[in-house]
Parts: sequence; C-alpha cells; structure tokens
Amino acid sequence: MSDDVMVDSDALRQQVREKYAEVATDPDGRHHFHTGRFLATRLSYDEAALDALSDEAVESFAGVANPFSMQTLSPGERVVDIGSGAGFDSFMAAAQIGPKGVVVGVDMTKEMLDKSRSNAKLLGYNNVEFREGLAEGLPVEDGWADVVISNGVINLCADKRQIFSEIFRVLRPGGRVQFADIANGKPVPDEAVRNIDLWCA
Repeated sequence: MSDDVMVDSDALRQQVREKYAEVATDPDGRHHFHTGRFLATRLSYDEAALDALSDEAVESFAGVANPFSMQTLSPGERVVDIGSGAGFDSFMAAAQIGPKGVVVGVDMTKEMLDKSRSNAKLLGYNNVEFREGLAEGLPVEDGWADVVISNGVINLCADKRQIFSEIFRVLRPGGRVQFADIANGKPVPDEAVRNIDLWCA
C-alpha cells in the first residue's frame, strides 16, 4: 500500500461491494447514479452495438463516460477491463476486437461476476472471460494486454499508485490505457478523504 493512502482499503472495498451488489441484483432500484441503457445512450455509446445487447447485459451498467470515445479497439486485440461489473464494457470491447481478440474482465463483486458470466454465455461470447480479483492485484500475466480499459472504478479505490503499477505490469510494451473516471481539480480536505461514506456517495 502506498504511503499516501488515507483510508482503510478493506473497509472501502466492502462498502463498494455492497453498493454494486445492489446494482447487480436490483438495477432498477434507487441508486444515486443513473444505470442501464438510458445511461449508455446518454454517454454516446455506439447505437448499433448498444442495440445488439440484451437488456440483461445493459441494465446494471453504471459507468461515468465512454472509454471507447478515445479510440476504437482493433480486431484481434487483447483487452483487460478493470472493474468489469456485469460486463457491459467488456461486451462492447468484444464487438470491436472480433472473434480473434480476447477480453478479460476483472471484478471483486460476486453478484456482478455471476451476472457477467451469465450474460457472456447468453450472448455467445466465447472470447470474453471474467475473473475474480482486485484492481490492485490483477489476475493477469505480465505484458499480456494490448489495451486496459476501465470505467468509473479507479476513483473508488484507495491505492491509485498500486492500480497504475498493475496496469503497466499487464500491458505489453507499447500498449495503451483507455479509461473513464471522475477527477477533482480542487484539493480535498484530509477529513473528507478519510470519510469512507463520501467515497461511494
């Protein structure tokens, strides 16, 4: 853990797990953020690719932006999706890389993993795999990925230095990162940073 981590990582992870377990099991429930097809449309995801996905594959999407707006993935690329949730961005990636590419989604929430694996089977994506793990310790071999994607996840983790260390570990030389997240341009008071409730609020 980095010296500048100011919050209990385990306690924060538990709160994040609880929040996103709710999104997996009750996507239409009361959350403090938008979810599903409405959100994906609002974030300007490719309309045809979005229409090709079932409601089950889209309903628990809770990202903050569109990581594919930076660059479309290329056929045959190998992709790691950090915090893959119910699989939405992994499936969008799979549509871009085609059958010769591979997507590995990594998530720590059982309910999300159950849903993403079920969705992959229903959609017939044999080249998409979901692994249980943490952003700070990715279950992916060194130098495997052409691209690492993530959407609204890094901001929910306490040790960001460790996450970026892991990203660069799993990327091949010349690989790239395409992530969407929330950033704050103003200093945050220490007492606010130490308040776990505010991380998920």
